[in-house]
Amino acid sequence: MNLSYWEIKSWLSNIDYTIIGSGIVGLNCALRLKGRFPKANILILEKGILPQGASTKNAGFACFGSLSELIDDLKYQTQDDVLKLVKKRVNGLKLLRETLGDVAIDYQGLGGYELFRDKDDLFEECLAKKETINTFLKPLFKDEVYQVVQTKFQFQNIKSSYIFNQFEGQIDTGKMMQALLRKARSAGIKILNNITVETFSETTGSVKVKTNQLEFTTSKLLIATNGFASQLLNEAVKPARAQVLITKPIKNLHIKGTFHLNRGYYYFRNIDNRILLGGGRNLDFKAEETMQFGETEQIQNKLKELLSSTILPNTNFEIEQRWSGIMGVGRQKNPIVKQVSNHVLCGVRLGGMGVAIGSFVGKELADLI
Repeated sequence: MNLSYWEIKSWLSNIDYTIIGSGIVGLNCALRLKGRFPKANILILEKGILPQGASTKNAGFACFGSLSELIDDLKYQTQDDVLKLVKKRVNGLKLLRETLGDVAIDYQGLGGYELFRDKDDLFEECLAKKETINTFLKPLFKDEVYQVVQTKFQFQNIKSSYIFNQFEGQIDTGKMMQALLRKARSAGIKILNNITVETFSETTGSVKVKTNQLEFTTSKLLIATNGFASQLLNEAVKPARAQVLITKPIKNLHIKGTFHLNRGYYYFRNIDNRILLGGGRNLDFKAEETMQFGETEQIQNKLKELLSSTILPNTNFEIEQRWSGIMGVGRQKNPIVKQVSNHVLCGVRLGGMGVAIGSFVGKELADLI
């Protein structure tokens, strides 16, 4: 890239903190750093025109885990570990709402529902363990989290009883990212788009960063690329593609809230009189362990079939748009927030809960400095 003296002086000189990734983690990290170090020169590098990954490609669930997901988590983690993780998600949502305000992110506390198929034994398992889960979550919420409620929606092939979570909500993630970007720019944080970091190497007291466009040095490098982390780091995080579709507006849409089905592998919600539906990664985990955006016929057909047979069985609908996002997952659901080397740090592996935990991970990453 042919840069002038002015460009190098204004954007690429005396950089204190460089953050890779302008998603929810990267922007919150930058804002936290600016709050702690007001005079710091902070630069964010983003490889896309808009934030890549999942920050603006998710379903916008302000959730911390359905009942069946927490029951599964307790099979592999201690109760204390699961409680700590839920607490991080809850604190992350609280921080997001405090940072931007409910109006800016279009937060709606409509509650969340877990649905169960007619021939599925999962409901009985959830029913048997509901009180145990509510008891260990009570110190955090001061109230019962999961309740059994009866049908009020017109779904088909679904049991008449649902598990309702009064503390779940939904947001508009496009508005969230716009608000975060405005806040970052107004704080004097620099953001460069269409910049892909290829390599970095530590020198005495700094890090040399090589991108597809330019090279520069920075005092600290903070990696917040989540699903793309393995391109730069050797950490236990893998990419996981999530496919999504949205319908055209539907007259008199009766569905309001966030909904989880099949241990959270399918999820849907209302937005602008439409249904947004995502999931299906469980149909082919290996194929969806990719950093390539795109949709597959197998998963898209399943999502469309779910709409017609279960969610909107007696409603005419048209699919308007399909897309995908890349999450960062691993065997453990705890995020990786650590110092990688003397001048390099990372905050990755959000486990599909970026809306909930992203703000908190960004703060934790900044606080490692």
